[in-house]
Amino acid sequence: MSTRYPFTAVVGMDDLRLALLLNAVSPAVGGVLVRGEKGTAKSTAVRALAGLLPAVPVVPGCRFSCDPGSPDPGCPDGPHDDAPGAERAARMVELPVGASEDRLVGALDIERALADGVKAFEPGLLADAHRGILYVDEVNLLHDHLVDLLLDAAAMGSSYVEREGVSVRHAARFLLVGTMNPEEGELRPQLLDRFGLTVEVAASREPEQRVEVVRRRLSFEDDPAVFAARWAGEEAELRDRIAAARALLPRVTLGDAVLLQIAATCAAFEVDGMRADIVMARTATALAAWAGRTDVTSDDVRQAALLALPHRRRRSPFDAPGLDEEKLDETLERFKGEEPDQDPEPDGPGDGGPGDGGDGGPGGGIPPQGEGPAPEDVPAPEDVPAPQESPEPAPAPQGSPSGAGERAAVKAAEPFRTKVLSVPGLGEGAAGRRSRARTEHGRTTGSVRPRGALTRLHLAATVQAAAPHQKARGRTGPGLVVRRDDLRQATREGREGNLVLFAVDASGSMAARQRMSAVKGAVLSLLLDAYQRRDKVGLITFRGRDAEVALPPTSSVDAAAARLEKLPTGGRTPLSAGLLKAHDVLRVERLRDPSRRPLLVVVTDGRATGGGADPVALACRAARLHASEGTASVVVDCETGPVRLGLAGELARELGGTAVTLDELRADSIAGLVRDVQGNRKTTAGKTTARRAA
Repeated sequence: MSTRYPFTAVVGMDDLRLALLLNAVSPAVGGVLVRGEKGTAKSTAVRALAGLLPAVPVVPGCRFSCDPGSPDPGCPDGPHDDAPGAERAARMVELPVGASEDRLVGALDIERALADGVKAFEPGLLADAHRGILYVDEVNLLHDHLVDLLLDAAAMGSSYVEREGVSVRHAARFLLVGTMNPEEGELRPQLLDRFGLTVEVAASREPEQRVEVVRRRLSFEDDPAVFAARWAGEEAELRDRIAAARALLPRVTLGDAVLLQIAATCAAFEVDGMRADIVMARTATALAAWAGRTDVTSDDVRQAALLALPHRRRRSPFDAPGLDEEKLDETLERFKGEEPDQDPEPDGPGDGGPGDGGDGGPGGGIPPQGEGPAPEDVPAPEDVPAPQESPEPAPAPQGSPSGAGERAAVKAAEPFRTKVLSVPGLGEGAAGRRSRARTEHGRTTGSVRPRGALTRLHLAATVQAAAPHQKARGRTGPGLVVRRDDLRQATREGREGNLVLFAVDASGSMAARQRMSAVKGAVLSLLLDAYQRRDKVGLITFRGRDAEVALPPTSSVDAAAARLEKLPTGGRTPLSAGLLKAHDVLRVERLRDPSRRPLLVVVTDGRATGGGADPVALACRAARLHASEGTASVVVDCETGPVRLGLAGELARELGGTAVTLDELRADSIAGLVRDVQGNRKTTAGKTTARRAA
């Protein structure tokens, strides 16, 4: 087995280490979500935690890690009455992002179940993680059907496997730890709320600390065993402290005054539901036990709020997680009641708090959140300036490529619920919620012969295939004689996520402040819809003489919103350049992910005033290029005023798509928009066929 990097050798990241240790003391806290940029040792710290957890007593031979003191009465390997106990190390099970459903929950041998009536069950990762850690790296990229299974198991503490009348249930209680890079997309709100605590991590900007990180990492890679032995003493001390805190935890008291502070804090920050209150109470209790105290203090409540509430404060995917610490302090002070002595004699190791540890050397305690680098040393989550309101257009610099005055970015109007835009036909892309597709989950539409292992049995089709051969196979009893050739796999239809590529006109003709604000609000609304439907998004802008990729296709919808917010306007309208740039992006994405179908959304008033001698003809040629490749498209017509030229409608016809106005884009303003998108494409296909026939 490979040597793990020692937990006590991790440099910095005090909040992360504290959150992990609190879950080691009290698994009921509910796990940790670690958000941060790439290369910040998130996974290293999480994997190192497993070596600190106490050994787990288990029933020997039980594949589901039953506790001999209280075995699961419904364990598939049971019953375990008076079973002898044994101990093994706590497990950390890693769930790959691309895992199958059967790998997560386990699989039944359906052939044996049908032919022999035997429940042959192979446990999955949820069974392996029972009473241990389930670690999901890049948890925000996890497929929706796996997220649903995780939610069910986390809520019920059990995993259920159902296959055509054969069912298996086993206990699945685990510490859920996930890491993610917000640049690659956000997490579903339901799963986000299941994580008890969340921490933000970033690489240190202190040269001395970065030097120490590199020095320790290189030393570990040179000889992992020697490096681990050097930190063995500190690891043992920390392991003993965790065990002592666990033993002290049942004696920690949560007074009424502290409970009132917890409830008042959750109410002040308007968090949804009651889970936040419960998690804060458990976290504050664990903090007291970790500090060797039997009473919870206001400082514990404050620290618990900083760890348990930031990810529960988000109201939209474009809101950055965080907490107003001034408001938190005011709330705690307002509801402060009688408190116990802040400095009692400790009942366990350490000298009184999470910051215990002397000079912060190896094996030292974890300082409270707020200590460490100064705020200015910590980079902001997004390097995006706040939108500036400017009453006057800023003049373009000398030699500006825009050829006209550039105007400062304007703030987007309030987003709204949009009508569903979908790609016609039946795809086979990644699971999502936009367009029809053949998927692993959904309604059953037919059956096929299985290729490889059978995973989704179509029972009626299997019986129908086997029935004519029963006499020839010598059937004499009531059972059905089923052979491999009779088995049929169910085909299912669900929804897929698409690549929604926005091409946004930022030229001078769009630069009126009120108009551009409405346009940005519409695009923001479509981005919110893309987030909810699990799409990838990309953003192209065109103005002046050329087009640029403001955001390559990504799952991070909030990154697209940030780029949109600071988008300036002005200059000519190189519509053909925008369409050609979109064609280049889609061509590359088809090579990278051929199963993900694109939807091109062009946001423009249709005017083409730049890009060549005849910009209108060039734009039409570029549009026909998309139509020839069957790219589904929608043109959002931004033309306003009493006199309208209808150029966006002409562009939509050349693209083979449909045109909608900003008002028609609203879900409550137009009916049948999806039918229009599909209908226009069918009409275009029909005309093309007719021309070829002629």
